[in-house]
Amino acid sequence: MKQSFLLGITLITFLFSSAQDKDQKLIIITTDGFRWQEVFNGMDKAIALDKRFHQRDSLYILNKYDDKSPEARRQKLLPFIWGTMAKQGQLYGNRKYDNKVDNANPYWFSYPGYSEILTGHVDTLINSNDYPPNPHTNILEFYNKQPNYKGRVAAFGAWNAFDRILNEQRAGFPVINAFDDNSKALNDPTMQLLNEMVKTSFKPFGTSEVLDVFTFYQSFHYLKTKRPKAFYISFGDTDEFAHHGDYKYYLDAAHQFDEWVGQIWNWVQSDPDYKDKTTLLITTDHGRGDLDKSQWTSHGQSVPDAHEIWFGVMGPKVKPLGEIKTSQQHFQKQLAQTAASLTGFKFECEHEVADAINVIKK
Repeated sequence: MKQSFLLGITLITFLFSSAQDKDQKLIIITTDGFRWQEVFNGMDKAIALDKRFHQRDSLYILNKYDDKSPEARRQKLLPFIWGTMAKQGQLYGNRKYDNKVDNANPYWFSYPGYSEILTGHVDTLINSNDYPPNPHTNILEFYNKQPNYKGRVAAFGAWNAFDRILNEQRAGFPVINAFDDNSKALNDPTMQLLNEMVKTSFKPFGTSEVLDVFTFYQSFHYLKTKRPKAFYISFGDTDEFAHHGDYKYYLDAAHQFDEWVGQIWNWVQSDPDYKDKTTLLITTDHGRGDLDKSQWTSHGQSVPDAHEIWFGVMGPKVKPLGEIKTSQQHFQKQLAQTAASLTGFKFECEHEVADAINVIKK
């Protein structure tokens, strides 16, 4: 009788757990080309004091982001990541502790990096930012094929390559990138106003990339209104300002990214449909130079340390270990399966998907 009772409890627990998994949400957020060095050490004084990079305003940078230790500097730069994610989740990539996260692709720039993040796979034929629509299934496309997720998947990106990276036409969910008409995702007065603002805004990066402020407000409004279950947001200001050598704006963009991620997470935790049912994964597509400080503006195969990246994850199934200080080697291609495992899925498709990183509570 006792054995039957225990079997019954086990079955109920399994069924309840399975039902919960079907309602799990996933939000992936990236900020382009943001270095692990600033994530774990905060402002780099050597760059901030270099007249080539501080825009004649090193005092502004030092007043806003300098402090007595790397831990204090990173808290100033990224208060949400270090005040919330480091307490409730896990952060990987501080090479001070030989904790390594790297691109597995050999190119160390954007399209190959985002493809690796989102497909869990490396295809060396994807070797250009102008590459045509991605032939490989991405994790959002995988979710859109699941009965409880279909029609509740979307992506917003600052850069106009995401309709190709995510193969929007084949994948079957809305991808709003750069200066796209956002009405194909959501047509209401707020989105209409945002669309007009995007079209008539100052375009410092030309017509291929919109300022992050527009990506944030469009994606956040979509999240609150359409309530997707698998959602991707990609920001780009950190990479653009780094390429321009503008360290002040690069740091400000990272600080603003952190604040926006915090706003999204705080809303998620205030909404009963998302609270304690949502996994958040944040990362970047590639690293930048640091061995030669002048190369912090650059990346790609000619920059020897531009393959070095980082990621953070938090959610109901993530063990709250904070900053990981053990010697490990992980790769960008593992993030897709890691995200899938945290929502109760195994990401399977026509290509091989790298194994998940073990971040789950036991």
